[in-house]
Amino acid sequence: MYYVYPTGIYYTPCISRAELELRNTMRLLWEQHVYWTRIVITSLINDSADLDAVLTRLLRNAPDMGNALKPFYGEQLGDQYSALIKDHLVIAADLVKAAKAGDMQSFESIDKKWHANADDIVNFLSSINPYISQQDMREMFYEHLDLTKKETVFLLQKDYPSSINTFDEIERQALEMADEISLAIIKQYPQIQYQM
Repeated sequence: MYYVYPTGIYYTPCISRAELELRNTMRLLWEQHVYWTRIVITSLINDSADLDAVLTRLLRNAPDMGNALKPFYGEQLGDQYSALIKDHLVIAADLVKAAKAGDMQSFESIDKKWHANADDIVNFLSSINPYISQQDMREMFYEHLDLTKKETVFLLQKDYPSSINTFDEIERQALEMADEISLAIIKQYPQIQYQM
């Protein structure tokens, strides 16, 4: 496909329907991941009546993410990814509870567990896909954790403008992670580019 511009002809790469669906699915799942995480954090901090409902919705993100990998890696690996993401979400909720209670000893212990889980996720992803760099993905996951903690602190302090600004960073960074994972899958399974 190409377009003619006054300065000449520029070729643009075509994208298959399968590739577009993969990219859109990954982006949607990571958008849902960070949006529902923020809602759960807010509900936990404010003791909202909707906490059980929003937590249930957040945890649905884990099997959804695993299901997105199953067409490429099979049921077992998809379920393994789901379990790792579920742990990531549950630990995050525990971290918010400790922060709200002002229990710094528990907070630091849970934070170490959260980083260990991030390492497990990174190791898993890089083990199933050689195009996922452990170092790059670890940096991205650690940034995701740090931004989420920063957002939580601002919400606890009722500094809502700063929490919103931080969430904008969280959203941007989550989309970068989604794109990184999609690109790696496309490199590993180049036939995706030709599935119309």
